[in-house]
Amino acid sequence: MKSKLSFVLFVGLIVVMLLAACGAQATPDPNAAKPSNPGGVGKAVTLTGDAANGASIYSDNCAQCHGDLGKGGVTNPGAEEDVPSLNPIDSTLVNDNLKVFAMNLDLFIEHGSTPSGTPSRIMQAYGDQNLLTPQQIADVIAYIISLNKETE
Repeated sequence: MKSKLSFVLFVGLIVVMLLAACGAQATPDPNAAKPSNPGGVGKAVTLTGDAANGASIYSDNCAQCHGDLGKGGVTNPGAEEDVPSLNPIDSTLVNDNLKVFAMNLDLFIEHGSTPSGTPSRIMQAYGDQNLLTPQQIADVIAYIISLNKETE
């Protein structure tokens, strides 16, 4: 009887741990590239992005620095490197868990980033400066992920 009770308690503990793990929130990958500006993930990561809308928003706000279809190749005079490509994107940002992938991207879009050196171009803080709504940021994230589907 005592061993049966111990077994039931053990199984119950395992079930509780599994349920807790299933409900655990994703966090940005600690090994992923990070923007120079501090801050956490924004509301956009709680929304469902629309890649088609994101393509239009990207074209209006991001293509001048990151290039058409995120292909890069845009120089940044004064910076130590050119503006990064988003297609393919820095491999440290890619994650099999799409929520983590989105969070990794969100940090840059929300808070912006200033490259090393004395760059003529900096990544705007689209979330912090209310330049894009959370839904627009979610849409851009969905678009950038769609550009990188082969690298997932």
